[in-house]
Amino acid sequence: MIVQIDEEQALIKCDKIAKFIVERRMAPAAMMFIISLKPLSFIGSQVMYFLEPFAEVIFDAKEYQEFAALIERREYVDILINRIDELDEEMHREERKRRKIERKRQWNKVKIFFKKIVKK
Repeated sequence: MIVQIDEEQALIKCDKIAKFIVERRMAPAAMMFIISLKPLSFIGSQVMYFLEPFAEVIFDAKEYQEFAALIERREYVDILINRIDELDEEMHREERKRRKIERKRQWNKVKIFFKKIVKK
């Protein structure tokens, strides 16, 4: 049995997958991987349907079928990529600002150190 997925379910599933990826700090790698395989998304979904009997041993059957239906359509893959990017920016914005300030401080310390050496 092949599960059909409507747009509302697809958006909920994309959001859930995006949160999973971003919480584990895998957003850049996941986005690069998904973008590179986007042209093959339909073929990937068909392979997932083929492997479904074996995958049901490990994964929940309904969620597995919903994910296969999700990646079957490229517009949902685009939505997933955009959602990962949005969540990554939202969740890690403050940390990136803090790290940028810290890098500037370190760089300024290095500049001051070399200015002292040059003056001697």
